[in-house]
Amino acid sequence: MATLPGSIGFKGMDEARFLAACGEAMENNRREGIGTLGEKTLHAALKRYFQPEECFREVAVGRYVADIMSPEGITEIQTAGFGRLREKLGFFLENYPVTVVYPVAGLKWLISMSGEGELSKRRKSPKAGGPWELLIELYSIREHLKNPGLSLCVPVMEVEEYRLKDGRGRRGYTRFERMPIRLMDEVWVRGPGDYHLLMPPGLPEEFTAKEFRACGRFSNMQGSLALSAARELGAVEQIGKRGRAYLYRQVRA
Repeated sequence: MATLPGSIGFKGMDEARFLAACGEAMENNRREGIGTLGEKTLHAALKRYFQPEECFREVAVGRYVADIMSPEGITEIQTAGFGRLREKLGFFLENYPVTVVYPVAGLKWLISMSGEGELSKRRKSPKAGGPWELLIELYSIREHLKNPGLSLCVPVMEVEEYRLKDGRGRRGYTRFERMPIRLMDEVWVRGPGDYHLLMPPGLPEEFTAKEFRACGRFSNMQGSLALSAARELGAVEQIGKRGRAYLYRQVRA
């Protein structure tokens, strides 16, 4: 019987299985062609990694389609835009345990593509991501965060990110594909005892919103969403003020 993340039979992080899943997804990508907007290769690789058996992938559940569905529950792989997941997740959680998987790039290589299809030499991104990036997205599903049937998984990967020079997007580039290369870590959040795993690195026990943003390298808007989500989880609480700034502290289960 196939098993899902968080169930008794799941073996945890397996880089060999991850690389095999990436190979299958990339082969499919080569057959279909690269160049459409979205995260197709990354999403396909993660589906194969978490569920090798095709019969358990893309399963109709009510009026929705689950990325993975087996007797142990549902796994949804979300690479961005958790707002689109809110209603679907609410429906799933009424009847099944659900694991939401959100991949982040712990090491990123940037490759630009011209309109003629010419690729630049890859360069290393100065930003190293981690599990704390999930907090930004969790704000969109905050009403579900304390549901005991919800688990979270953050695969931390090395990726190649392809950007199309089209005059749109940030600095004139639009991201159109992320190619996973290596699985660096796998962070699981199954309850209050794991919430600290989503906190930005270097965060002191007591901190201001400005310090929280700096540790996570968040923008002002991202920091506000991430801190609100952390408070909704119960991982952070407001304890007073330091001067004119509100003061917060981490909550340990």
